[in-house]
Amino acid sequence: MKLPHPRGPLSATLDDVLYAQPGSGARLAEAARLALESASDVVTDDDVQLSLYVMYELAYRGFDDVPPDWEWDPDLLHARALVEHSFEQELRRRVEVPRGIAPDRASVAAALFAMTAPTPGPSVARFVAKRASRRQLEEFLVLRSIYQLKEADPHTWTIPRLTGRPKAALVEIQADEYGGGVADRMHCALFAQTMRGAGLDAEYGTYVDQIPAVTLAGTNLMSLFGLHRRLRGATAGHLAAFEMTSSLPNRLYGDGFRRHGFDAATTLYFDEHVEADAVHEQIAGRELAGELAQQEPELCGDILFGAAACLYLDDLVGEHTLSAWAADVSALRVGP
Repeated sequence: MKLPHPRGPLSATLDDVLYAQPGSGARLAEAARLALESASDVVTDDDVQLSLYVMYELAYRGFDDVPPDWEWDPDLLHARALVEHSFEQELRRRVEVPRGIAPDRASVAAALFAMTAPTPGPSVARFVAKRASRRQLEEFLVLRSIYQLKEADPHTWTIPRLTGRPKAALVEIQADEYGGGVADRMHCALFAQTMRGAGLDAEYGTYVDQIPAVTLAGTNLMSLFGLHRRLRGATAGHLAAFEMTSSLPNRLYGDGFRRHGFDAATTLYFDEHVEADAVHEQIAGRELAGELAQQEPELCGDILFGAAACLYLDDLVGEHTLSAWAADVSALRVGP
């Protein structure tokens, strides 16, 4: 994967620094401070979110010609921590979290199912099913590719940070995400198959330069939660909300692609999730999030925050996408 094109001073500094040897990034922290001070909204700022994505990606597959030791470089981690803190605090300020929920399995699961209950009105899934053009279907896949081509990886960081039933529940979900050990059944592989079926490039990271900041923010949120042990509760809540809002939309996504004549191999990714996530939502809500709250009551607030933050950013992405499509313009980012 190549480093994406910079979108501002911080990502330009990163781009410059990462081709040097680790230990030469002392100016990253100051660049991060300046970028955060100048951003009108850190959640949707292109420079901030791209930079955070790049810093996180060093912990996944890295970049061509970038020394792997940058992953643990103290200067880079200092700069990343500044951006993470600002991002997390802004979300905690904005996101509405249910109050007065007892930290037990039944109460937390009930709260999560209530938070994720289907609502009427416009949605990307309904638009895809009934109205999306072929071009818009392609854009939909490009937007989703930033996460789906590494599907499950951010949540997997949390497995060694759990014990007992919550850990077993997370492993059960992730085993399905990774195809039960069959490489071409991994959900990331199925999504790549869908992209190829739609005539798109399924190479990891191909479309990063076209991904808007709000979509990057959704993927960055998963990495923020997954890479910090203190946020293991937020990961559990995020995954629960993610699974609870997946089965019905994926049925509609599949319908939208079938409407344009795509074959069963291309829609398999969506069809697989209709059944799998109907099961996963029960495991995630009760065995993972609910049991974790009962096991560690002090994490109850973070579990609910993780779910609420997932839903909040999903809504922002949906609003961005639908507003662009309603105006008959691209939902992708245009420009260097």
